[in-house]
Amino acid sequence: DYHKKQNALRALQKKALDKNPDEFYFKMIRAELQDGVHIIKQPKDEVTPEQVKLMRTQDIKYVEMKRVAEAKKIERLKSELHLLDAEGKNPNKHVFFFDTKKEVQEFDIATHLDTVPELIDRVYNRPTIATLQKETLKGATDPAHLKKLAQQRKNQYDLLKQRIEREKAMFVVAQKIQTRKDLLDKTHKVKVKKETTSGPAIYKFKFQRKR
Repeated sequence: DYHKKQNALRALQKKALDKNPDEFYFKMIRAELQDGVHIIKQPKDEVTPEQVKLMRTQDIKYVEMKRVAEAKKIERLKSELHLLDAEGKNPNKHVFFFDTKKEVQEFDIATHLDTVPELIDRVYNRPTIATLQKETLKGATDPAHLKKLAQQRKNQYDLLKQRIEREKAMFVVAQKIQTRKDLLDKTHKVKVKKETTSGPAIYKFKFQRKR
């Protein structure tokens, strides 16, 4: 036993002497020097605490059921709001074409759209001058009432954003649970992509012909 240990130590010493100093090893990119001390960088979390809790306590059928319920609520909210002036929404574009520079300089968007200047910035409910002359103005006109309606609309958009994020989180959890179930299969597999907080790990399974 003594000679066996001595041989192992000599082999390790020889390996250390023969090692190429320029050889790459993973601690080169996982470690950094802070105040003269080598610190190993901690890997980023692959699963959030909420995801761990759901995956340990809930079944994939329950998670999928909750995700579908959220998706239905999202569709109902979208149909009510129509995403008219949602914050972060790409602005609508209306391109006008002209033949001469003079027409561009003399162009007046209110005249071209046949409406009043105060309604130009509105993306919905923008009546023409003829309509305003024939019909009385409908809807809220009081500034305080308009401000209250705007706040209610903002609250609805905030709720919609929260539901969309929740549905995405449920979808990721369902994918991770399904991936863990698939890994119980004894088929040979190779990990292609690591698990992250926004997606499950991706594995490539060996093809098996089914009889």
